[in-house]
Amino acid sequence: MHGLKDLRVVDFTTRIAGPYATKLFVDAGADVVKIEPSGGDPLRRWSASGAALGDEDGALFRFLSAGKRSVVGTPDDPAVCALVDSADLVVEDFAAGTFDVDAVRSANPRAVVLSITPYGAKGPYVGRPWTEFILQAEGGSVALRGRPEQEPYQAGGRITEWVAGAFGAVGALAALHGARRTGRGEHVDLAMLDAINLSSTIFMDLLYRLMDLHEAAWPARTTETPSIEPTSDGWVGFNTNSAQQFADFLVMIERPDLDGQGLENVGTRTARFDEWQEAVRAWTTRHTTDEIVAIATALRIPVAPVNDGRSVLEHEHFVERGVFVEAPDGGFRHPRRPYSIGGERPPPTARAPRLGEHTASVEPRRALPAAGRESIRLPFEGLRVLDMTNWWAGPAGTQVFASLGADVIHLESARRPDGVRYTGGIVQGRIEEWWECSAFFLSADANKRDLCLDLSGPRGKDILERLVARCDLLVENYSPRVLDGFGLTWEYLQELNPRLSLVRMPAFGLDGPWRDNVGFAQTMDQISGLAWVTGHANDQPRIQRGPCDPLAGMNAAFASMVALAEREHTGRGTHVECPMVEGALNAAAEQVIEYTAYGNVLQRMGNRSPSAAPQGIYPCLGHAPELEQWLALSIADDEQWSALVDWLGAPAWATAPALLTHAGRRAAHDELDERLGAIFRERDLDETVAQLATAGVPAGRVWDSRRGSDHPQLVSRGFYEEVTHAVAGTHPTPTLPFRYASVDAWIRSPAPRLGEHNREVLRELAGLSDDEITALELDGVIANRPDGV
Repeated sequence: MHGLKDLRVVDFTTRIAGPYATKLFVDAGADVVKIEPSGGDPLRRWSASGAALGDEDGALFRFLSAGKRSVVGTPDDPAVCALVDSADLVVEDFAAGTFDVDAVRSANPRAVVLSITPYGAKGPYVGRPWTEFILQAEGGSVALRGRPEQEPYQAGGRITEWVAGAFGAVGALAALHGARRTGRGEHVDLAMLDAINLSSTIFMDLLYRLMDLHEAAWPARTTETPSIEPTSDGWVGFNTNSAQQFADFLVMIERPDLDGQGLENVGTRTARFDEWQEAVRAWTTRHTTDEIVAIATALRIPVAPVNDGRSVLEHEHFVERGVFVEAPDGGFRHPRRPYSIGGERPPPTARAPRLGEHTASVEPRRALPAAGRESIRLPFEGLRVLDMTNWWAGPAGTQVFASLGADVIHLESARRPDGVRYTGGIVQGRIEEWWECSAFFLSADANKRDLCLDLSGPRGKDILERLVARCDLLVENYSPRVLDGFGLTWEYLQELNPRLSLVRMPAFGLDGPWRDNVGFAQTMDQISGLAWVTGHANDQPRIQRGPCDPLAGMNAAFASMVALAEREHTGRGTHVECPMVEGALNAAAEQVIEYTAYGNVLQRMGNRSPSAAPQGIYPCLGHAPELEQWLALSIADDEQWSALVDWLGAPAWATAPALLTHAGRRAAHDELDERLGAIFRERDLDETVAQLATAGVPAGRVWDSRRGSDHPQLVSRGFYEEVTHAVAGTHPTPTLPFRYASVDAWIRSPAPRLGEHNREVLRELAGLSDDEITALELDGVIANRPDGV
């Protein structure tokens, strides 16, 4: 596979987000040159479990940097400048405004520059001290998670950085696609705050606006149920996203008597939480995890064992599919690339470089690949995508193409509309066409057209074949047997259109013992280990609620763009397999890496972290259940601790010698929480956050996820765009977490109503007359309303 072998990437990044973004480029064949300071990337000395590294680079660094080349230098060094001037892509995560993006683009006008920063390039929060925990707090992620009587908690595993890296890679590769067509580069400005708000607040702001509850005063956080439940030998995870799944769940737990009591409604289960949980756990604790998985699978209820960094390696499906591979230089195992192209296993990468190993050998490229001079505004103008995905993961991936200019046709049927539409049922009784009011659909499907077509008969299949002949990509995320049932094999699609690429997003892949199992984001949290590191230390594992869907979407979008690049060399489309679970396993990679490298199983830590101490949330003045006032604090280094001590007025307890080191502060965390809690309890939240930020201390408000569109930084960046929908009304709608310098707004048209573009699409792409289309309407082959409502 040729893939991205033509691309040269210059990478200045540290931490996880930037290195993960550029790792995705390495895995697709790009030449990535990592520029490091003389002391090296700090990640070289990192182990989440605190393992002694000796002279060896940390295993996480080796995973993220495998296949890259290392050059020691700074952005001002002439040799580094020469590399930048001949690069296709430059990736940086310096503090906003300290890297001269304009100078890079002036010297190399066709280059794409990807900036990954906590808050983006502009806005009132730019320059504030930060950690991943502070971003989760400010982004609305923390506030959403937990029981109302508990303090809310973060999603574990530094998930913000993994999600941001995936979004950054997609934004950059799309811009590169545009640059190849036009000869004009781009600045991709990614804010990690935007990424965590989009991926971890499950559209709560838009949801509450649709329900006309935007001013709700009670705590935002909830816990899904059924979700992770105890078994006789461990933990098992469920989710029941559909009415049928919930009905089958009642049968499974031998409580059909509970049917008809309104428990299919999430609100009812929440109100009767203790009673409901007792009924569920009375059954689950009588069975082993394996027994429950087998029963639930037979009933097609989404289910998974709750794995950690050790047990995930032993899962039968991952073993049979060879998901975990040995590091190129040995010493640990890690998940493979989360997609395959053309049925080929991802090729092995070279080992991670030693510091400065290639300083003397990497040279600027003498001749750059030819670039076009097309007059397009967005990278994918002229591209057509047939979107046969549903829920959130698939639509999140195709949304990227729609936002960036492609004609994306979302295909549904009246008998089986996109399942996420049914989450619009929250407004049933208030809005007649309630299926048009799903917060997920309104966001993830903006800029698309919609065709509601029955594929069960020959007329529908004939129309589908005509569409396939006119498309560049077909993306679907059904279980594997569905596409096969329609007769849409890869071989048949190639006969219809040799330039078409088929992108398949099954939950668990196209082979293996779990091939036909049902899976959603919650399932991926549970099986991958992400849930294992989420939750309070003295509580059970908890799902993260959200990130695995957009992660899967971004992996599919990136793989789709690699397939388009491959077509430029071969003239033919390719078959892409992008299992949802393998994206989650990559985001959870650190757990497997720590276990196989150092023998340590990472555990959940509530709101604490191995990289910061003290770290937590503290109630401030006026805190009450109806108006929570949580302050988030995260001290990542000695300098920040010194700044906090100064702000406190240097009390004797804070100047103890043992607290001068990170290790000492971690050891004294309980005492520090007690001391700080007493101080913050008497302080105004906003005033305190502002003072701490000015003093150089990472602090923030635990922002209410229901009010995300009011966040000053998100407002300043224009992350939420005001959109008017014919049924749902006018609401601020979240967009993409990156901005292009050349694009003012992402949303050009609202999410489509069911079947809204039937006539338009059938005339334009299927060549049908108005009379023929009317006949299809009369016969129910096309529709604009779900069956049964």
